[in-house]
Amino acid sequence: MRNPFSILWRWLKKIVLAITLLWFVAVITFSFLPVPFSMVMLERQVDALISINLSYVSRSIWVDQDQISPYIALAVIAAEDQRFPEHWGFDFSAIKMAVEHNKKDQKRIRGGSTITQQTAKNLFLWEGRSWVRKGLEAGMAMVLELVWSKKRILTIYLNIAEFGRGIFGVEVASRHYFGKPASRLTASEAALLAAVLPNPIRYRVDAPSAYVLQRQQWILRQMQLLGGKHFLTQIN
Repeated sequence: MRNPFSILWRWLKKIVLAITLLWFVAVITFSFLPVPFSMVMLERQVDALISINLSYVSRSIWVDQDQISPYIALAVIAAEDQRFPEHWGFDFSAIKMAVEHNKKDQKRIRGGSTITQQTAKNLFLWEGRSWVRKGLEAGMAMVLELVWSKKRILTIYLNIAEFGRGIFGVEVASRHYFGKPASRLTASEAALLAAVLPNPIRYRVDAPSAYVLQRQQWILRQMQLLGGKHFLTQIN
């Protein structure tokens, strides 16, 4: 008689292998095709349906890199990951700084995740702070750095980032908050969008708190210190 645990283990390995292969196919596909939706979008929509919130709709419109203002690309780098052109998916100095900051300020938790890690999490994983999810995020980030260019990572990040309730991607955000396409965003508008990224549900673009406005000004200064739009020439 076969051991049921060995049968279960064999099937579990097959399932994990199938999921891994499917994920890798998705990574290859998204290296040249638009991303239709992210796991965060799907999770938000499912949560709304479960809670019978029929008014909620996850909205996103894919735009290519040349349809995105360089100011918003620069703003999210200045706000989230200033060493983005240099690292290979991880910024250990940022992680160390985040840990030290969070020990001092428990109210405003700072993350040390890079744009690559955030892209992996938003696109493929679920919300939460479990070690399992962080481990998967780390492994996925390394693969994304190997398969995708920095420009592709940044383009996908900007297309799936959450900027408010049901508002995903810079195109929808720009149209919703400023009434124009993402290609026409100014530096100030871009910095305001980037300012809410730590928590786009708590912080609002259309009703910015004093903290958000202060963060917007800090991001604008960082954009200048990085060298303005010229900084983006480092991203290939």
